[in-house]
Amino acid sequence: MPDDPCSTQSAATVPGNLFLVGLMGAGKTSVGRLLAKRFNKTFYDCDQEIERRTGVKIPVIFDIEGEAGFRARESAVLLELAALHDIVLATGGGAVVREENRRVLAQNGTVVYLRAAPEDLWQRTRHDRSRPLLQTGDRRAKLEQLFTQRDPLYREVATLIVDTGKQSLRSLAQQIEQRLREHFESAGHARHDCA
Repeated sequence: MPDDPCSTQSAATVPGNLFLVGLMGAGKTSVGRLLAKRFNKTFYDCDQEIERRTGVKIPVIFDIEGEAGFRARESAVLLELAALHDIVLATGGGAVVREENRRVLAQNGTVVYLRAAPEDLWQRTRHDRSRPLLQTGDRRAKLEQLFTQRDPLYREVATLIVDTGKQSLRSLAQQIEQRLREHFESAGHARHDCA
């Protein structure tokens, strides 16, 4: 039993909102759920929230409204979710394309970029038929193109960059948790309630 009751409290949580960014297949939703449990925060998935509100799957939105229509919906939902407190949010892979979304993320929480190599992303998504941008003849080439376009945007908005590699979700969540603790301790935030 630790002498300092605050040491347990500060070790168990990370202050504020936590936003996960990265390409499709990087593990944002799966890791986000684990992190929300670890940090006792509410989990949201931006894409799932859009589907819940519209009553249709994202591919249908793309078919009817195109990517521009979907991105407008995504920005509105992202703005609303980012205003909440103590959440873990898995963003859509393309959320960072709009500058206003990057600004909203940077101003409202800690942003973790789950960085995965295009080859790994292809392995994880090659049988997935629910991703509109991957409905193409050469998924691998499309993922490489998206990585080239978006990697600088993810890096721009990220507080931390974590390479996902081939590790399990559990060990990835543990690595992120450790990196976040180190970040907040070095920034002097970890024990602000106990000072």
